[in-house]
Amino acid sequence: MEIQFDKLDYQIEAINSAVNIFEGQVVKESNFTITNGNPQGTLFASDGIGIGNRIIIDENQMLKNVNKIQILNGIVPSDKLFGNNKTFPQFNIEMETGTGKTFVYLKTILELNKKYGFMKFVIVVPSVAIREGVLKTFQITKSRFKKDYNGVIYDLFMFDSSKLDRVRSYASANTIDIMVTTIQSFNKDTNIMNRENDQLSGVRPIDLIAETRPIVIIDEPQSVDNTDLAKDALSSLNPSVGFRYSATHRDNTYPKIYQLDAVDAYDNELVKQIEVAGIEVDEDGNRAHLKLVDIKSGKNGITAKIEVYKKNRGGADKKIMNFKVGDDMFTKTKLQIYDEVGFIQDIDATPGFESVRFSGNPEKITLESATLEDEVIKRAQISKTIEEHLNKELKLKKAGQRIKVLSLFFLDKVENYRIYDEDGNYHLGRYAHIFEEEYERLIHLPKYKELNDINVPTSEVHDGYFSADNKGKLKNTKGNTKADESTYEMIMKNKEGLLTFYDEKKKHTSKANKIRFIFSHSALKEGWDNPNVFQIATLIETKDTITKRQKIGRGLRIAVNEEGKRVPGFAINTLTIMANESYKDFAEGLQKEYEEDGIVFGVFNKDSFATIVVKYDEVTEELETLGKEKSEKLFFYLKDENYINSSGRATDKLKQAIIDRNIIVPEEFNDIVPKILDVASSKVKSLDIKNADNKVEVKVVKEALADDFLELWNKIKYKTTYKIKLDSNRLIKLAVEGNEAFDGINSIQTRKGTYLYKKGIVKMNQAGVNAEESGGGAVRATTKGRYKLPDIITFLQNETNLTRKTIVAILQSVNNLDSFKNNPLSYMNQAANIINAVKNQLIVDGIEYTRIDDEYEQTLFSTETLTAYLGDKGNSVKVNKDKQKTVYDYVVTDSNIEKDFARKAEMDDNVKFYIKLPDWFKIRTPLGPYNPDWALLYEKDNEQHLYFIVETKGDTIFEQLRPHERAKILAGEKHFRAIDTDIRFKRVSDESELQG
Repeated sequence: MEIQFDKLDYQIEAINSAVNIFEGQVVKESNFTITNGNPQGTLFASDGIGIGNRIIIDENQMLKNVNKIQILNGIVPSDKLFGNNKTFPQFNIEMETGTGKTFVYLKTILELNKKYGFMKFVIVVPSVAIREGVLKTFQITKSRFKKDYNGVIYDLFMFDSSKLDRVRSYASANTIDIMVTTIQSFNKDTNIMNRENDQLSGVRPIDLIAETRPIVIIDEPQSVDNTDLAKDALSSLNPSVGFRYSATHRDNTYPKIYQLDAVDAYDNELVKQIEVAGIEVDEDGNRAHLKLVDIKSGKNGITAKIEVYKKNRGGADKKIMNFKVGDDMFTKTKLQIYDEVGFIQDIDATPGFESVRFSGNPEKITLESATLEDEVIKRAQISKTIEEHLNKELKLKKAGQRIKVLSLFFLDKVENYRIYDEDGNYHLGRYAHIFEEEYERLIHLPKYKELNDINVPTSEVHDGYFSADNKGKLKNTKGNTKADESTYEMIMKNKEGLLTFYDEKKKHTSKANKIRFIFSHSALKEGWDNPNVFQIATLIETKDTITKRQKIGRGLRIAVNEEGKRVPGFAINTLTIMANESYKDFAEGLQKEYEEDGIVFGVFNKDSFATIVVKYDEVTEELETLGKEKSEKLFFYLKDENYINSSGRATDKLKQAIIDRNIIVPEEFNDIVPKILDVASSKVKSLDIKNADNKVEVKVVKEALADDFLELWNKIKYKTTYKIKLDSNRLIKLAVEGNEAFDGINSIQTRKGTYLYKKGIVKMNQAGVNAEESGGGAVRATTKGRYKLPDIITFLQNETNLTRKTIVAILQSVNNLDSFKNNPLSYMNQAANIINAVKNQLIVDGIEYTRIDDEYEQTLFSTETLTAYLGDKGNSVKVNKDKQKTVYDYVVTDSNIEKDFARKAEMDDNVKFYIKLPDWFKIRTPLGPYNPDWALLYEKDNEQHLYFIVETKGDTIFEQLRPHERAKILAGEKHFRAIDTDIRFKRVSDESELQG
């Protein structure tokens, strides 16, 4: 296979942006003399001619060129040519990972030679991984570039301190010569490149390079020149200019001449769409889950972040909590299962030895401690990755696409993939074992019988890419050591083989052709990507050192088919990340990483409107933009008028303007209002706002506090007291057996904790990163071992406030305690809910209200402060002043159902007066205060007055309300019956139901 390269518009634009910096340059080379034996080591002896670049364009012209390029590319024009390093001009070129920046800058080199005759180039990279990636791209593009540039002669070499003659030939070559070096090779005085050398007759290699005045390409500058030492090292190369290529520029003082950021790449489908999947445990806290996440030392001492189960209203949720020495785990989590863990005795923050010691069981946990569910989750991750992989293969095959699918697994240590015995023989590690078991199970399912590689032995479809020692034994490294070079070389050389289907008939001999699943660790966190990686799984237990951007970067490239041709479009190109967290958390973390890298979502600044095009000449293709000065003026106007808040984010007023496609701006900006709104819209994540003329303060209409109001108020104003009769025997019977309204404890069925697979599509725009659920289901996995049974009697006592005698009587009567053993916490929570529902029902059945002389304060209507939001998305209804059927000028509601009720009450002539009962109108019940919704004075047959207390619900099937809520409503009904028998209590979903 030979990977083919399309002519892509965005790449051509990036290349032209760099080349056009030199517009006006005259083709001319610079010559100098190379020594070959002068004892003084001078470069100006008479033994050889060196050839370098010569730039004769002045700085003012170069800045004009830069500004023209920036305007064409929609970038705010720069005021100055130099950034932080003022020794030579440098330019930022922003290209998202996976869009081919290495290809772009290699082609840019050839274009610069073709147009201006430049021949000497240095590519500076931050790591061996990226260096090897550059070499691989050079190799696979060479035949293509020779065709494009009429057989031009050019070479690229890696700086090698043992082969300094190559530096001499670089300096003297009269063809295009490109040196690739890591910044570590020349950022110290002790580096061989910076030392006088006998091979060069006492000349320093750096001086020979500097005489050529090279054009420097800086790959990932945020990792190359991020120190003063590195900046000085780059300056020592004596560059003509520098081009800085990255997806995440940290230093933005340098003029940016091209921008293809993550949002642009996603919008234009230039990279794969990202889908994130995760395995979530639904176990309800039946085990004392303890996972040490981090330990920190601060002003308040040492704290440990530990993932635990914590009790909530419905059971228990996993939560990362902060703990300190002395904390009792049961007290903090409110779960009995942590009683056996005890309290924290010690927290050790020593790097490499971080741990937390407990007084009970377990005695200690560390960053590497595996929980009981870890193995199950890892198996589920591996299994689902294989399943996603095979599904992708099947989908592509059915679509007639010959695209080989690859999956990448990130590990934290080699031992999880491969282990060695005493004799040095290797065996499968635990993840490799799991992989082969799950692959064997899945590949032989009938669903996948048509796949290409079904007959390839399982042991040959996966391989590990790790560093090796001199005996060939794999070892753990950080991805930046000398030992890692063999890893990069191996996987780079196999790049085409990894993209080629194994075909028995063709008698392929390369094992790489069979590989579809790749295992590695930090060695592949940067510098290597393969267009056909469609799944990436994170099987890391310890603190993850590979960022989310590094992970997705390994698989963002658009897929290629077996002929090496790109196959664009999200229908084919979806990258599934099997994360060790939920898809929502992944999306939030990804946005945080983008923001840490300098990408700002949803924030306006002084330059936000500078690139708006105000004039375009179709003949000359000249653009005129709004510019920085006017953009700043517009920005401060929008802040002053409250369209933008003090943090630079859109207010509801601006969001409303976007919805209405209308905004009030100074007259000079009237012609570009649509473009202003387009810029604003791109930075707003959600337009879900209260549609307001802004908020208004609700006023009491004093004239309304008479006649009809008083007639209604005098009916409902009295308070009550109550007493309760509770039948214990009936409570026990109903709790166990239930009735027509609810099930009893005997109906409880539980299952062991399950593992859920959830995935969501990650979407990105200028406003931010979010994820929308796209699928999922239960995972085939079980947790080994039986649960330790908690004290159910004490638990139910605490949850129900019943006596121990009553709880024991209930439990002695149930017939399904096996369900308790199956999932203790789930059973206990369901039992507590049932007992409380029965108790509440019986309390209400046995409650007796008595009216007392104490009254609700009518004056509170005049002192209450209410705020109304207007419009369709607001929370209020305007009152008809001519009829004035309530006490306010606006009725403030809590839901759309209530808003609809108020509208119809306003129009219903039978409603003489109505009140949205305020929050302070609370009725005492044994289950807590109850606040009914409405009180109405209703006229029937033109003379009879009815008094309604109305509860508005979206679903009026009373039994479908929560038991606690249902019981409070029933208690409230008894309260009104006790104060006046004329009052009718109704539950409705629509105002028209009052007529019945």
